[in-house]
Amino acid sequence: MKLFTKKDLYTLIIPLILEQMLGVTVGMADTVMVSSVSEAAMAGVSLVDTVNILLINIFASLATGGAVVAARYLGQRNEEKACKTANQLILAITSISLVVMVFALIGNAKILHLIFGNVEHDVMKSAVVYFNLTALSFPFLAIYSGSTALCRSMGNTKISLMTSILVNVINITGNAIFVYGFHMGADGVGSATLISRIVGALVMLFVIHNQKRPIHIDAKFKLGFCPFILKRISRVGIPTGIDNCIFQIGKLLVQSLIAGFGTAAIAANAVVGTVAGFAVIPASSIGLALLTVIGQTVGARAYDDAKYYIIKLMKVAYIAMAILNIFIILLAKQITGLYHLSPEAATMAWQIITYHSICAMIFWPTGFSLPNALRAADDARFTMIVSIFSMWTWRIGLSYILGEYFGMGLFGIWIAMSVDWVFRSICFLVRMLHGKWMNIKLEDV
Repeated sequence: MKLFTKKDLYTLIIPLILEQMLGVTVGMADTVMVSSVSEAAMAGVSLVDTVNILLINIFASLATGGAVVAARYLGQRNEEKACKTANQLILAITSISLVVMVFALIGNAKILHLIFGNVEHDVMKSAVVYFNLTALSFPFLAIYSGSTALCRSMGNTKISLMTSILVNVINITGNAIFVYGFHMGADGVGSATLISRIVGALVMLFVIHNQKRPIHIDAKFKLGFCPFILKRISRVGIPTGIDNCIFQIGKLLVQSLIAGFGTAAIAANAVVGTVAGFAVIPASSIGLALLTVIGQTVGARAYDDAKYYIIKLMKVAYIAMAILNIFIILLAKQITGLYHLSPEAATMAWQIITYHSICAMIFWPTGFSLPNALRAADDARFTMIVSIFSMWTWRIGLSYILGEYFGMGLFGIWIAMSVDWVFRSICFLVRMLHGKWMNIKLEDV
């Protein structure tokens, strides 16, 4: 008998899709709102979000490691160690996020100038304000991320969906009040983000503290220190973290190149980035589901079931990606028209949105969803090596060649990105079909 029925999979995946769709939709609303203030304010927020993603990934990767280890324990029917994993994850992720917060607050303007150079004054002014406010929210976001990851390990995604709805309602309402009511710019968007993340952290901490759940933290918040469990989390979290951080560093280098193309290119890239996040939601959600499903099946040593679920879920990812991205292609100009862009920026945006959706349908699931199955099977080191090589060779190297040397500008950078996807897809497919991931010896966790 398989661990997950069709109903179980739907119960796991549908809330994940809705949650991510909600997050990206609200992100689009944020961008539209701040763009009504000025193109410079939107550009400043966009630049900071690129930096924030890099910093956030440091502890988001730990959440992935904790989720995988907890899922394996559940696969072994060992709830005691699954709860110890929860304690260690919340302890580690909160501690690291506090360090990251202090680093961001102290280095603020210096970090932004170092990465983006001499961008226009109005853009940098908005960026500095927004960076300060979002940095204060890092510990709360870390607790929220760790708690939702543990809920996914249990296969319970409804709770995180409901919390996400609450958080995003607070965020978008706050944006409306601060931007439209008080005529604030980046500081208004940042304040709303901070408030919503505080609420999200408190709600999810309450959820994961419930002693009746298969995975929960200590009733008296005595998280303790368990090197053995932390080592298990690190086996997945550290390679995933290095992978994600190198990926985001690469994006920052590319973003600094884009910053040199002018405000129109920065604004167009911000819009494309937001729409691109929406375009990959189905495959991204499947990737999160794979961590839970493959983590539990591998923990139970049910490798035939693992292969079955990988094939099944990847088929779902491709079908859903095709439907969504065809829809986006047909409405690319209308979507771009929602933003207050200059004609030059608007033209760049809708052209690249169309190109991105075509590539995403073909290569994104195998390039980014499939490696989560490998990570859940303790093959995170391989995914890290492939990602680092592909990022520096194709996404970064080719971006400078096409965007700068050949003068293709922003479009050249997105072409380089798609080449990166193709290379990743080939490597991960070969690894999966070769079957070496099934021969990796899992330590008793």
